[in-house]
Amino acid sequence: MLMRRKGFALTAPGTGSLPRLVLLALCFAGGVFLGQVLAGRVPEDVGEQLGAYLRDYVRLERTASPDAVLPALALYFRYPLLAFLLGFSAVGVVLLPCLTVVFGFFLSFSVCCFTAAFGADGLLVALAVLGWRCLVTLPCYFLLAVPGWGLAAGLAAVSFGRGQRPPPAGRAWWRRAALCGAVLLAGVCVELALPPALLRLALGHLTL
Repeated sequence: MLMRRKGFALTAPGTGSLPRLVLLALCFAGGVFLGQVLAGRVPEDVGEQLGAYLRDYVRLERTASPDAVLPALALYFRYPLLAFLLGFSAVGVVLLPCLTVVFGFFLSFSVCCFTAAFGADGLLVALAVLGWRCLVTLPCYFLLAVPGWGLAAGLAAVSFGRGQRPPPAGRAWWRRAALCGAVLLAGVCVELALPPALLRLALGHLTL
């Protein structure tokens, strides 16, 4: 449904969102490229330190503990939650693309660090460490960032006197946010239930 108030158009989440999705995807790709470029300037001993840390982690065979819950929640919720909140602010029209670049940058940078530590096998290790998290967080991020960017653009237009304040976000927006929150919580539960099984499997054929 399209609502118009004195020349200002507010689209419901998911309506006309393809251009925003494409632009945010390009921002993410730009962050990935930037991460690859800057990762080449990281000292070699950083990769060695990462490899030693992961090997020690596997040897200890840690199990899920209450101390691991908050860090896991932060890792899963930080980008989607920021995307959700920025949708309620006019500055989100600028900060959401920047946040998308940062997301892509740190993901790419992390993968490059794994390849620096383990060579070609680093891709397998990165998949074990980051694969499940990315499978959960990336769709949730874009599901929130794309309509959030549209809402932020509407608020920015109001700030520059191009229309009246738009109506509050509708039920579709809140249902989407609740669904993403449930998916992220489920992802956290799965990750906490399986540490460090996937990592042990990935490193099993390496010399420890």
